[in-house]
Amino acid sequence: MVSLLNAYYNNLQGYYSTDFPDKPEKMYDFVNGAPNNISVDTQPAIGTQVSILEHGWAVQVIFQDTGTVGTEKHPIHLHGFSFYLLGTGLGHYNSSTALLNLYDPPYRNTVGVPVGRWAVIRFRADNPGMWFMHCHLEVHTTWGLSMAFLVKNGKGKMQNLPPPPPDLPLC
Repeated sequence: MVSLLNAYYNNLQGYYSTDFPDKPEKMYDFVNGAPNNISVDTQPAIGTQVSILEHGWAVQVIFQDTGTVGTEKHPIHLHGFSFYLLGTGLGHYNSSTALLNLYDPPYRNTVGVPVGRWAVIRFRADNPGMWFMHCHLEVHTTWGLSMAFLVKNGKGKMQNLPPPPPDLPLC
């Protein structure tokens, strides 16, 4: 088995694609009347899609818990970074009405997103490598609640991740 980081550095094809969507591919009422069964509309995509980030970018992620399939809170964890929790709220996230704390937000590496609520996080992509973000309820990763960020190297020596050594053990 090859790691995603190893596949990236060795330009191995077929292990992942770089087309992780920036917005939901299917829009529906995520809170009120969200589909509560596994259907064609709620099936996660098959494959490993990553989101490519330039070194130093400010990244904002909006989590919207839907209650689709189950009604559990989702503890979302980001590897490789801590982030600022800018806000949470009930219902659908609305950028024009959401109250975000840009003054002194808490600094975390995991955020709980309850059913029918949203959370907004922000971090600086300054740690090069392939980083996994997922729900800490393991079965939820099979529901599509996981993805990876590929943070590119920066310009300075301390902003670069050397490639994996050739003798790195495989998984």
